[in-house]
Amino acid sequence: MPIPRPVALTRVANKIAANSSPLAISQRTFVRGFSQSNQRQAADHAHEDHYDPPSGWLFGVKPGEKPEKEGWENVWIWGFFGSLGLGVVAYAFKPDTSIQTWALEEARRRLEVEGILKEPESKS
Repeated sequence: MPIPRPVALTRVANKIAANSSPLAISQRTFVRGFSQSNQRQAADHAHEDHYDPPSGWLFGVKPGEKPEKEGWENVWIWGFFGSLGLGVVAYAFKPDTSIQTWALEEARRRLEVEGILKEPESKS
């Protein structure tokens, strides 16, 4: 049995809805597929109210004028560079968990147990 296509199912659902109830035409509900939905266009002018037209100056600031700082800028700068600094410090002091370090320590320990390598003198 072939699988019905969504368009065919939509037509069947509309036909059943149209024939099943004696409601007025304005009260009938029809089912439609996604392919029949209205597509939103990018040029629907939703951003027109708060759009600043280009002024020709970089970031809209004329040469010689100081740009006005916004409230979020200081928080962003301190948060970004502060977390970057903390990340560098944490990376510098992280424990060494590499396989090479472990293998070197394990080989040194085994050689000491076999007597091939002398145990290091404690510095206490």
